[in-house]
Amino acid sequence: MDAGFTAEQDEIRRTLRELLHKRCGSEELRAAVDTPAGHDPALWSALSGQLGLPGLALPEAYGGAGCSATELALAAEELGRLLTPSPFLATAVLTAPLILALGTDGQRAELLPRIADGSLTTALAAPAACLALTGGNDGDWAGGGRAGGVQARRASAAAGGDGWRLYGEIPHVLDGHSAGILLVAAHTGGFARSRTDLFLVRGDADGLVRTRRTALDSTRPLARLQLRDTPGRLLGEEGADVLGELARLGDTVAAVLACEAVGAADRVLELTVEHVKQREQFGRPIGSFQAVKHRLADVYVHLQAARSAAYYAAWATAHEERVGGLALAQALEALRSAAGEAVQLHGGIGFTWEHEVHLYFKRAAGDELLFGPVHRLRAHAAGAARLFGAREVRM
Repeated sequence: MDAGFTAEQDEIRRTLRELLHKRCGSEELRAAVDTPAGHDPALWSALSGQLGLPGLALPEAYGGAGCSATELALAAEELGRLLTPSPFLATAVLTAPLILALGTDGQRAELLPRIADGSLTTALAAPAACLALTGGNDGDWAGGGRAGGVQARRASAAAGGDGWRLYGEIPHVLDGHSAGILLVAAHTGGFARSRTDLFLVRGDADGLVRTRRTALDSTRPLARLQLRDTPGRLLGEEGADVLGELARLGDTVAAVLACEAVGAADRVLELTVEHVKQREQFGRPIGSFQAVKHRLADVYVHLQAARSAAYYAAWATAHEERVGGLALAQALEALRSAAGEAVQLHGGIGFTWEHEVHLYFKRAAGDELLFGPVHRLRAHAAGAARLFGAREVRM
């Protein structure tokens, strides 16, 4: 692995950071999360039109830049620094790779260019467990056959078509309330021959009810989806290895999320260092006290270790090495530590709504609820590596 970044990668980071600092300050962030969309459409248009962010990892044939997961992760790190609310994670990281991998030629040609230019946002309507980060991807997450989840059946000829009808409920979908296209994971084949397939559902489809939920982390909008005999199109061909593709995607998603968490941890540590240089107790800045220095030094060490792990995980996605889950565990732990120390060292102001520190604390807690927790990420990685399994004893 080459630990250095290319000139193009450095330029992506620099340009994105400059744009976000101009367009996504604390006031702009709060205004964006209070809008019906949960993000600033003008900022998303700028990120799409000026920087080509949603098409960063899509092939040039579909209007993308043809970059790797590393560039995607570096962009996520800059977005994470300012907790930028945007459809980037739901559209560019979660759904676009699935459409590219599983979609037919017609579906790719129809959807991917619109994703690349930012005119279409998408969302993956499936629990985070489908990405196989904390357990095996055996399908139980989708409701267990007749027990619930989302079911799909072929539309009868009398109903008017050869498509599919979906019914069920998905409680937590990132950006599900505003996405133009939903990629819904559903059971097909009935109880005896149940399998999981992905379906394309329009955001304005009949029978689809979308409700934005009150989330712990307001910078990650969540929605509850109810499908009541809703029409959908099968993504790709029947018999595709959907669960395998979701598991492969999970490692890339984990690497991107790890870099995003590293960016957030880096920024909240900067805010804390600035604060302890100014806040005084007993006639001197509290940052001059040895105990405070030690606490911040520990956060810095955790952050640098998480950054190294996240960068390695992003690089490893192209080399068939699955270490994204471990990197995500390290990054989430670093963010939790940095945000927790920030709240404490900011004192009373750290708990107020007006200060931005609490937003980082909520991001740390929210990400663990959505993609963790840390101990399960590590336990699953240890189990996959058979770290604590039975070993052959040689006499």
